[in-house]
Amino acid sequence: MPIARFLPILTWGKTYTRATLANDLIAAVIVTIMLIPQSLAYALLAGLPPEAGLYASIAPIMLYAVFGTSRMLAVGPVAVVSLMTAAALSNIVEQGTMGYAVAALSLAALSGAMLLAMGIFRMGFIANFLSHPVISGFITASGIIIAASQIKHILGIDAHGHNLLDLGLSLFEHLPETNGTTALIGITATAFLFWVRKGLRPALQKLGLGAGLTGIAVKTGPVVVVIATTVAVWLFGLDARGVKIVGDVPQSLPPLTMPSFSPTLLGQLLLPAFLISIIGFVESISVAQTLAAKKRQRIDPDQELIGLGAANIGAAFTGGFPVTGGFSRSVVNFDAGAETPAAGAFTAIGLAIAALALTPLIFFLPKATLAATIIVAVLSLVDFSILKRAWHYSFADFAAVLATIILTLGLGVEIGVSAGVGLSILLHLYKSSRPHIAEVGLIAGTQHFRNIKRHQVQTDPRVVTLRVDESLYFANARFLEDCVQNRVASDKALRHVILQCSAVNDIDFSALESLETINTRLDEMGVKLHLSEVKGPVMDRLRDQHFLKSLTGNIYLSQFDALNCIK
Repeated sequence: MPIARFLPILTWGKTYTRATLANDLIAAVIVTIMLIPQSLAYALLAGLPPEAGLYASIAPIMLYAVFGTSRMLAVGPVAVVSLMTAAALSNIVEQGTMGYAVAALSLAALSGAMLLAMGIFRMGFIANFLSHPVISGFITASGIIIAASQIKHILGIDAHGHNLLDLGLSLFEHLPETNGTTALIGITATAFLFWVRKGLRPALQKLGLGAGLTGIAVKTGPVVVVIATTVAVWLFGLDARGVKIVGDVPQSLPPLTMPSFSPTLLGQLLLPAFLISIIGFVESISVAQTLAAKKRQRIDPDQELIGLGAANIGAAFTGGFPVTGGFSRSVVNFDAGAETPAAGAFTAIGLAIAALALTPLIFFLPKATLAATIIVAVLSLVDFSILKRAWHYSFADFAAVLATIILTLGLGVEIGVSAGVGLSILLHLYKSSRPHIAEVGLIAGTQHFRNIKRHQVQTDPRVVTLRVDESLYFANARFLEDCVQNRVASDKALRHVILQCSAVNDIDFSALESLETINTRLDEMGVKLHLSEVKGPVMDRLRDQHFLKSLTGNIYLSQFDALNCIK
């Protein structure tokens, strides 16, 4: 197996040019400016010191640049994973303690090990078990919880809870304690950031600024808020009036850290790590594939697992917490002209410089400002239109999305995402357990067979053809038995049943036993069973089985041949 499969850097590195370097450097500068306040904010969301956000954005990006296959994906802390980290750890250790930080490292290490294992064993297909509507519902509910959790920082009060109900009650209880100065800063910063996102671009375009400069101005909005509020707190001594600030941030590169390998702690973190791994991978692969499609590039899901696994293990040993590919930072990276993962490596260098040289400048940064950046970022994830679209398309999908949203909001993200995973699997099993089975007939003058309920077709009263539009396995085998039995039982003139297997890609052992049962029952009624259009791999598995020896009818290459031979 070529080593380049596990080290994609060997592939894109061969074609690296000066022009590519220039584009990657420009993208890195823009992304670095955006990531400094964002990284600090997501550390706050995860319940960790602000520097942890910077640390989690340095080594992980470097490692992903070596092992990842996406040329535009930017890896680091993201809102949903940060919230899941806080929800998982707060049930085990108290925030602000050394044990909490060590537990965060252990969570990242465990998640990284799981992702690496799935990548090595080529389990990238696992993302297919989560339906997009259910994931959208979970992210929407998580966005609401995240925004609600930051209101306490906006108002300068204490509030706790990991679901919307608990947060709402706690916020209401502590509302009289609101700090007016903090609220003024938080509400003003939030309003300004919303205006930057929605109104700044049209305003600048009216002034005649080009699309490039306008885009840069919009992306640097959070930096402007950070600078303005930090200067205001320092200039007017607002920290003395109860405005909570970031305070001292270590002026250093990411330290070498060691996660805990305590069996008790790892056992408690096992389920949260698995859920974080799955959600993080699904979010990351979705972003990576969307951006890759725009440049006709290829993403390898299995190698992405290895890249994200390496990134999380890197975070665990450099003072970070669980990370994944982020939507907003990746889109900015793409729009800024990044061409290779080297842009991410340059971003990491920029963040390292910031960690070394700029951290004293954020001493007076209000936590309310960081909360405002989180609220504005996550509310863009809230999309209730998924409910309307699912309702009009499929009631089962609608029910799954609604249940995920309600459970996440009411019981918290861990139960919500567990329910989402379970509902996705149950939804698949339900749909595939009741496959579409159509009775078909011949369209006059052709060799095509179509559903008798949808088309004018020719049929023979002695022959019924049932087209099975699903692979046959344990969950739907009995359904096929019942369909055949119900169709044949009351039709005394029937002498032949043909199962058209053009859509059957697999038949498992349970389904094989069901076919044998159908064959036996039909034989007892004086009816022969035939198969048509059986695919090669399916036929290979059936060839040496007793079923073919006892089959009362024949197997035909095409449905048209079957009908002609039987007549």
